[in-house]
Parts: sequence; C-alpha cells; structure tokens
Amino acid sequence: MKKINWRYALGEILIVIIGISIAFSLNKCSEDKKDAALRNNYIKNLRSDIAADRQNLQENITALEKFQQTSREITPHLTTNSNQKMGILGKIFEVSQSIEFLPQDFTFQTLVNSGDFKLIGDFELKTDIQKYYSYDIPEILRAYKRQETIHKEYLGRYYIYNADFDKMSKGEFPFDDEQLLKRIIQSLSASCGIQQKASEKGVAVCDSLITKLDDTLNKY
Repeated sequence: MKKINWRYALGEILIVIIGISIAFSLNKCSEDKKDAALRNNYIKNLRSDIAADRQNLQENITALEKFQQTSREITPHLTTNSNQKMGILGKIFEVSQSIEFLPQDFTFQTLVNSGDFKLIGDFELKTDIQKYYSYDIPEILRAYKRQETIHKEYLGRYYIYNADFDKMSKGEFPFDDEQLLKRIIQSLSASCGIQQKASEKGVAVCDSLITKLDDTLNKY
C-alpha cells in the first residue's frame, strides 16, 4: 500500500484554498469598483436633478415677485373709472399665466425601484435625499397647487362668463363684475406669496443637498 505524503497533500489543499480566496477577493474588489462607479454616477445624476430643481425654483421666485408686483398695479384701477383702466389689460393677461414647478425625480425613482439606493452608504445623506423627494417636494407642490386651482376654478370660469373681448375693438373694458376679478387677482397674489416662501425654502434645501453630494463625490 502506497504511503500518503500528508505534508504534500496539505500543501496542495492550502494552495487551492489560497487560490480560491484570492479569486474571491479579486472578484469582490471588481464588484466593489463597479458599485462605487455606479454609486458615483447616481450621485452625479442626483446632483444634476437637484440643481435643475433649484434653477426652476429660483426662476419662479423672480417670476412670483413680478406677479405680485403686477397684481398690486392692477387692483387699484378695478371697480373705478380710472383713465388707466385700458392700460392694465396687458397686466391682467400677464397674471393669467400660471407659474409651474416640475421637479426632476427620475434618478431618485430609478434608485428606489432598482434597489440601488443601498449603494449610498452615508445614512445622513440618504435620509436627506429621501426627505427631499418624499416631504420637501410634495410640500412645494401643494403650494403651487393652490395657484393652479384658482386659475382653473375661478379665473378660467371668470373669463368664460364675465369677459367680452369684442368690446376691446370699441375701446371698452372687456370685463364685467370687476369686483369679482379684483378678488380673484388678490387671491392669486396671496397664493403667489405662499408659493414664493415654499420656493425659497426649496432653494435652501437644494443648496444644502448639493453641498452634501459634492462632499460625497470628493471623498471618492
């Protein structure tokens, strides 16, 4: 019977174990690199989305300030015999335009739906991102919804039943029930004030998130 060389056999087994361990380590290293690259791409795209939201909100703040100023220029002439009444028609049409906020959430939805949100290991950053998309954005959109409701339910209806634009060709003011129009414009202006505060808060949140995302990218 042939004698087994246990020292040689154990050496062979050890070599196999070491080889397998190295292979697993290399594979894990490769996977870690892929995950890191994917995470960084997500963070860059999130930053891009949030920066776009910030720009949208900042532009809206300017538009909302102008809207409120225009409203203040209109209302003193309504329900009066002001000689400037025909001159405010253009301003009335200006405040008839709604101001919208369209958040960019494609990257966040992809993160959540794909299960890749776990790639962001920073718990505080992950919490801030979830709060932004799950709480801050819906809060901003609720403020914008008020203006949208006034436009659709009140101003739109007013134009249907209380406006006769044929009068303009005769040099006449085209709106009846000016008191109602005045109240609608005042309501829109108040709504814009709420939108502006929500937008300013949104810009501050975006600034904070962008800074944190930049800090995370700089770590890697």
